Amino acid sequence: MSRNLRARQFRVGATFTAIVVVLGVGSVVLEKKVTAFSVATRQAPKFEVDPMWPKPLPNHWVMGNVIGVSVDAQDHIWIIHRQGSLEAMELYGIADAPKGANKRQNGVVESECCIPAPPVLEFDQAGNLITSWGGKDGDGYVWPDSNHGIFVDYKGNVWIGGNGRGTPPGAAGRGGRGRGAAPADESTPRARGPVYYHDSMVMKFTQDGKFLMQIGKAGASKGSNDTENLGLPAKLYVDPKTDELYVADGYGNKRVIVFDAETGKYKRHWGAYGHTPDDSYFAPGAAGRYKPDDPPAQQFRNPVHCAELSHDGLLYVCDRPNDRIQVFKADGTFVKEKVLYKNTLGDGSVWDIAFSKDKDQKYIYLADGANEKVHILDRDSLDVLTSFGDGGRQPGEFYAVHSIATDSKGNIFTTETYRGQRIQKFMYKGMGPVVKEDQGVVWPKSAKSPLQ
Repeated sequence: MSRNLRARQFRVGATFTAIVVVLGVGSVVLEKKVTAFSVATRQAPKFEVDPMWPKPLPNHWVMGNVIGVSVDAQDHIWIIHRQGSLEAMELYGIADAPKGANKRQNGVVESECCIPAPPVLEFDQAGNLITSWGGKDGDGYVWPDSNHGIFVDYKGNVWIGGNGRGTPPGAAGRGGRGRGAAPADESTPRARGPVYYHDSMVMKFTQDGKFLMQIGKAGASKGSNDTENLGLPAKLYVDPKTDELYVADGYGNKRVIVFDAETGKYKRHWGAYGHTPDDSYFAPGAAGRYKPDDPPAQQFRNPVHCAELSHDGLLYVCDRPNDRIQVFKADGTFVKEKVLYKNTLGDGSVWDIAFSKDKDQKYIYLADGANEKVHILDRDSLDVLTSFGDGGRQPGEFYAVHSIATDSKGNIFTTETYRGQRIQKFMYKGMGPVVKEDQGVVWPKSAKSPLQ
């Protein structure tokens, strides 16, 4: 081969390589631009925390684990908390400790502050306390050992559940009935041996605390296929179209169960994927703890933490320790599921959900009390669009964000359990482009903050 021919081939090869490199660099730049463009043009609801909401409680009152939130037809915000979760120094202002709690000097008022607020509290939009009641047994009903979940239905009735295990009659406890708060880890599996759940019922009240109805009896649970009693129910929802009560049931049982909300008559129940619930699936020595790379569990784990019905008749169920949402038709037919943040262990990632207030409920707001965020999901695909929040105790941060609800204006209200012990309001600020997948603390733009 002549020297001129080799030189020509080298020049052609070098030119081709240069073209390939230029095209490659151009494609990378173009890909980055397309990605940036797609993120920037993706729309999602925007929020800012209201650091001044709610207003201070009266009477030296303090809240324990705030374990449920609901918004009524007047846009009043209802919460339920656990008096029994308060620490000794939060009980100095009363003589006798509430059930489940311990005082340093029982029978003695030790200081002016503090006093447990009644478990059920109602706030108006301005953050004023309107109503307070609950916490004691009454005529025809037994108050839960450990409050869990509150829902105000379309008729204005107030429903509550509980996840207190208690101890069987005749064992240690006041009046032969053991009383106590939930364990430190709400997802703790039950121990070996006979099962006793004190809170195997749900109750219905008027808005001023008058007792109306109880479904189930305290300490009577017979497992996940018992049609008369609950098993540590977590959350409730009443369908205004059918007047049916859906219960996420819950911390002992592994199912969704449906009752007639007027009569309490049993309608139907089901487990994960629409299967018949099987309590032996997670018995000691059986399936074991959640592992991210295991095949999907064919049963719900405890707790089954929410059951929310959309306007188009789909039921969204929080299978919390399995890090997933499962979607069903109202009759229990399985539709689809989505695993979210599958490497989340312990308490899991899927704690509670609420829908956006547009006609189509296009978005889901997911409270994630392990990763300490609220995730905004596209309801159709269940893909996460963006998230806000971070771990901490300042406004806009979370410590075990547990429950979530929306008002008619699209504002979000969240509660925090464990030592979080509060409710927060996040103001809806309209739609906007998603500029960050993780927004961090959504502090008001008008307020001075080192975060800005």
